[in-house]
Amino acid sequence: MYLVTLDSETDFDGWRKAARAFALHHVAPADVVWHVQGQTKDQMPPGLSEAPSLPPIETESTFTVPANFIELARIAILHREGERFALLYRLLWRLKADHDLLVTMSDPDVAQATAMAGSVQRDAQRMRDLVRFREIGREQKAHYAAWFEPEHHIVAFAAPFFARRFADMPWSILTPDVCAHWNGHAISFTPGISRTEWPAPGRLEETWRRHFQPGRLMTTDAPVKLRRNLQDASVLGSVLGSILGPLLADAERWTGGRISPRPEAIMGHKAAANDLEALREEAAHCRACPLYKDATQTVFGEGPKDATIMLVGEQPGDKEDLAGHPFVGPAGQMLDRALEEAGVDRKKVYVTNAVKHFKFVPRGKIRLHQKPATPEIKACRPWYEREVAAIQPELIVAMGATAAQSVFGKITPIGKTRGRLIDLPDGRKALVTVHPSYLLRLPDPEAKVLEYQRFVEDLKIAASLQRKSARAA
Repeated sequence: MYLVTLDSETDFDGWRKAARAFALHHVAPADVVWHVQGQTKDQMPPGLSEAPSLPPIETESTFTVPANFIELARIAILHREGERFALLYRLLWRLKADHDLLVTMSDPDVAQATAMAGSVQRDAQRMRDLVRFREIGREQKAHYAAWFEPEHHIVAFAAPFFARRFADMPWSILTPDVCAHWNGHAISFTPGISRTEWPAPGRLEETWRRHFQPGRLMTTDAPVKLRRNLQDASVLGSVLGSILGPLLADAERWTGGRISPRPEAIMGHKAAANDLEALREEAAHCRACPLYKDATQTVFGEGPKDATIMLVGEQPGDKEDLAGHPFVGPAGQMLDRALEEAGVDRKKVYVTNAVKHFKFVPRGKIRLHQKPATPEIKACRPWYEREVAAIQPELIVAMGATAAQSVFGKITPIGKTRGRLIDLPDGRKALVTVHPSYLLRLPDPEAKVLEYQRFVEDLKIAASLQRKSARAA
């Protein structure tokens, strides 16, 4: 019998390293007991406190498991179920012999792990939905605090979302497990508040001041484990994005006031015009208009750097805002279908939006799309111009009035310009058509079919140019 002591309740790296070693040594799941550092001896089976550790691996043999198991384990390990480490090792052990095990949803182990991961994700979404900050102090000494009671170990996993959403204000999220803090540059953690100190709404300011005064140096010993969790979180989903790099910097002293965006967060910091990845990273910190304050993240363009066609839409929708990728919602599915029918190779097209942040009005749990205003289109147009400079497309397809306004630099009616190639000042061609979301909004089924066919016919013009360009190459 072997005993494994993990660094924390969310020590995925420690579990993964030990599980791999046990599997390579052919140690059966029944012969392994998983334990978390800090648990008392009465929480362990008797006689295991002096159990042997696994000898070093002296073989170069290895094995592979499906990538989706790793992602499943990263999330499920955040569940509060005490047997999760054993369950996940049992699945790993069985996957060595049955590589397709995870598709068998009727299997009890698969079903339990999947349910646990789903519960963790729902809890993280609940945190994103329910956390509401209260202002403590005023003006230059303002700080924001919120209280939340998680069902699972999700605080480090969910914290980057709040760092992106509320990047311009210093905040603290207080929980019984661990407290997360953002000072405008980095996330840091302190121990959770005991259950006896749970603050009622009227006591929130008092509790925060007693434990987390702005002048106090943040504790640095919670941490290496939680930093690892933040790194894991970046892998768990596109919802968390590449923002994690700057978040892993060492915590600084609280300034006691609002922290201005770093110099690189200002749009004046220019990346090389032809460096698309640098542009994407720079746009992630854009503060050129107020839309960033409510949006989850910047949704930048995607596609090959040598694309001959650039498709420009209006702005990200709800699905795109959460995923961090353009055209992944219903309008994106409509666009993909139309491109295929028109004969456009979707993999060779660069897709972006005139406005890179989601503009919406909250209605309960629903976020209703709002059309971007001219100041917002103008503020975001430099990103479009720099994307054009980096991609160098032959044809730019403006889908909808907002996209046409960005492409032509002025309000452009769709009806008068639709369906024909237009010369741009830089020598490129432009094509104006409707936005696929327009087709989804049409109430008349017959009109929807006719308008969809017109949309496909417009895209066939782009397909013809793509074929000519391929032959020329």
